[in-house]
Amino acid sequence: MPLSMYRASVPVFKQLLKSLDAILDKAAAYAAARKIDPNALLQARLAPDMFHLTRQVQIASDQAKGIAARLAGQEPPKFEDNEASFADLKARIAKTIAFLDGLQPAQIDGSEDREIAMPVGGQTLKFKGVDYLLGFGLPNFYFHVTTAYAILRHNGLEIGKRDFIGGR
Repeated sequence: MPLSMYRASVPVFKQLLKSLDAILDKAAAYAAARKIDPNALLQARLAPDMFHLTRQVQIASDQAKGIAARLAGQEPPKFEDNEASFADLKARIAKTIAFLDGLQPAQIDGSEDREIAMPVGGQTLKFKGVDYLLGFGLPNFYFHVTTAYAILRHNGLEIGKRDFIGGR
């Protein structure tokens, strides 16, 4: 049986967003136990020209809801990007998962040849659905989730591959 577009997207997004949510719990507990200002972690970055942790989580959320919405032929929901705490980021993840839970497989399956057009950096990129998901969407989503993980790991949070992959 071929892998469906839905199964290649929504469950993947949900699994890693849930993992990211659990990692944020660990980060909040880590900051509290060590009396670290949570903003030190929320504003941490791997390099001066990279986005900080908060922005990495926001973009991971945007990628998940945006990719799924576009594959379903919908306009992605917009969030305000005003998160200022671990609790705020967790609420954003919960909203993203709730949006994903509202999508049905029939809305996404069969989108392999759907034209996806999206503005990026002042230009419009066009893809077929399968190329958008596999060659653009998933790599971007994984990049931002991985970078959020790496920022926290770099700052001393004791997490590993199991934390990243999460439960099944």
